[in-house]
Amino acid sequence: MQDPNLPLIRDLVLIGGGHTHALVARMWAMKPLAGVRLTLINPDPVAPYTGMLPGLIAGHYQRADIMIDLVRLARFAGARLILDRAIGIDRDAQTVILQGRAPLPYDLASLDIGITSDLPDLAGFADFTRSAKPLGDYARAWEAFVAMALPHPRVVVIGGGIGGVELALASAHRLRAMGAKPQVTLVDRGAQLLGQMQPASRAGLMAALRAYEVEVLSNLSPLRAEAGAVVLSDGRCLASDFTLTVAGARPQDWVQTTGLALTDGFVAVDAQLRTCDPLIFAAGDCAHLTHAPRPKAGVYAVRAAPVLLANLRATLTGQGLQRFQPQRDYLKLISLGDRAALADKWGLRSGGAWLWRMKDRIDRRFMAKFADYPAMPAPKPPEPAVLGLAEALGDKPLCGGCGAKVGSQGLTAMMQTLPRPQRLEVLTGAGDDAAILRTDHGVQVMTTDHLRTFTCDPRLMGELTAIHAMGDIWAMGATPQVALAQVILPRLSPTLQARTLAEVMGAAAEVFAKAGADVVGGHTSQGAELTLGFTVTGLAQQALTKAGAKGGDALILTKPLGSGTILAAEMAMAQVPPLMLGEVVTACFAQMRRPLAQASEILASQAHAMTDVTGFGLAGHLMEMMEASGMGAQLWLDQVPLMVGAEALAALGEHSSLAPANRAALLGRIRGEGLTSPRGALLFDPQTCGGLLASVPWDHAKSLIAQLHAQGDTGAAVIGRVTDAGPVEILLAPSPSAL
Repeated sequence: MQDPNLPLIRDLVLIGGGHTHALVARMWAMKPLAGVRLTLINPDPVAPYTGMLPGLIAGHYQRADIMIDLVRLARFAGARLILDRAIGIDRDAQTVILQGRAPLPYDLASLDIGITSDLPDLAGFADFTRSAKPLGDYARAWEAFVAMALPHPRVVVIGGGIGGVELALASAHRLRAMGAKPQVTLVDRGAQLLGQMQPASRAGLMAALRAYEVEVLSNLSPLRAEAGAVVLSDGRCLASDFTLTVAGARPQDWVQTTGLALTDGFVAVDAQLRTCDPLIFAAGDCAHLTHAPRPKAGVYAVRAAPVLLANLRATLTGQGLQRFQPQRDYLKLISLGDRAALADKWGLRSGGAWLWRMKDRIDRRFMAKFADYPAMPAPKPPEPAVLGLAEALGDKPLCGGCGAKVGSQGLTAMMQTLPRPQRLEVLTGAGDDAAILRTDHGVQVMTTDHLRTFTCDPRLMGELTAIHAMGDIWAMGATPQVALAQVILPRLSPTLQARTLAEVMGAAAEVFAKAGADVVGGHTSQGAELTLGFTVTGLAQQALTKAGAKGGDALILTKPLGSGTILAAEMAMAQVPPLMLGEVVTACFAQMRRPLAQASEILASQAHAMTDVTGFGLAGHLMEMMEASGMGAQLWLDQVPLMVGAEALAALGEHSSLAPANRAALLGRIRGEGLTSPRGALLFDPQTCGGLLASVPWDHAKSLIAQLHAQGDTGAAVIGRVTDAGPVEILLAPSPSAL
């Protein structure tokens, strides 16, 4: 890990999450270079390992078996992970052009963006076919197709190279194993399929195709794709339920705009893996080795990783570069559909089940590099230490976001001791979501919130903190007005300070502007880590408070729970099979990124009371509402919406560092079946950018839920009702049969 006492002064940006960059990031984690901020850019949170793709298509592997979790890898490497697609490089400005956000500066960059096998110039192929590369999209589409369970599925594979043959065999095997009777057709423009292979190896693959009754059409090209069909160059129309293109490696189109030297569209690199621009390296399938041309194969990408890492470090430190010399040939292990493989090297050929087992061992050994990372050490007090220090440290690192808040009991006790001068314009102060001030035209509400960093992406941090800070304003039914920023930056060089501030404040300002609020100033300082906060004001004719809930009201929650547990699991680099943690975290961020403006507008017109669910969890904020209203609540645990993966992670024991304090604060005041279950644990989960919790008339609940769903809050649900009998408490109960 980087020493937080040393400033970061240079940006090293890895563009693409290919095999080479994945290995570079893993090796970087073992020995980071002081003063360098590592960034990894990739459009998806997971990256497939190509060697296991035929096994996945054939059904021998689960999707999680072949995916590298880039979110876990980035956390291990201490790297920023930018989930976006690179679409260009401005070499003069030294920035990476991204599809969905502002350009990202670099001091040194490397490309490992893979290739594609699509056919963009052929009519209908964008709409009616799938490309084998990028692999992630293909794998998802194939699983959806298999789930249709067609009795006579028709599959057409365009491209008769080794990859096309492997995937045709894998497709046939998978569909047969399901009891279907598939018709698989392999189309190749060459006069002879696999003509570049040695005769013995070609004979073995042709025998496998015959065994699976795969029809081979040679000397033909696709003319166009249609819904349910492919038209070939001889006019023939092939019926197809799933059309796959594996028609050769094609570089990403955008590299042509970079001004880098290219060979057949691929980025030309020298023996040191450096492009014509000394600040940009390249490796993997997107690169062409000018000193030693080789076919596109994962083995070369893997073996280039140590040299690429050494040369990136050498460039940053002013040292000499190493030479990458790939081997002349490599062992090709070709899957044959079933758990068998064919081996080809130096023209020698053999095959059988034992080769599949060997290939499986090799592939799993590679993936094991990204499965088990060294566990984060539990905090330990120094020796000697004062009595009680170990207990105060707890058993896990401090969480970020709302998981880093102080528990409610200490805050409540402190607030009761503060002097409160009486001012006519102050209608309410501490105790509600925001202070309420009287104005000539209604009321002004004012709140403040700040978050300890929970993501290494400064732009995402800025966006989410702005949404979170406005939560109290929206919870009062008000419209955001102005914001003041409080930014604590980690130790950075002046250049990286400017870059980081631009990312943080640029994203935050966009969020505030969409909400109708101006960022009017703020304060910055340096500290141990990025911490960001905003003081926000809002305007309303009349503020909606936590008080006012009425007996019989329905309780509506607009967002699912689980962000605290998921973010804590991400910090711990947890695994949650068969789910991928990276995809769970990405789905969590998607929920967090939804502002509450529209939900507030829908609910405020009908709500008797409203609050937002943040650091004290659903149970804590519901109790605050019930205390302010003098009511009790019946909570239907089975109706509480949860984020994908949250319950599974809770079952594994993952939780935020604030969750125990949240539970302790409600000891004896919440009861019922399921309280100690994983789902029950999530009632105490601190939420960052959580949803609104509203008490609304029962007769209006169904209509309000429909409106929320229509505007995108598809997780909104009625989760309980307000009770006016008995003590102020929360009772967990089964949901009624009809809501």
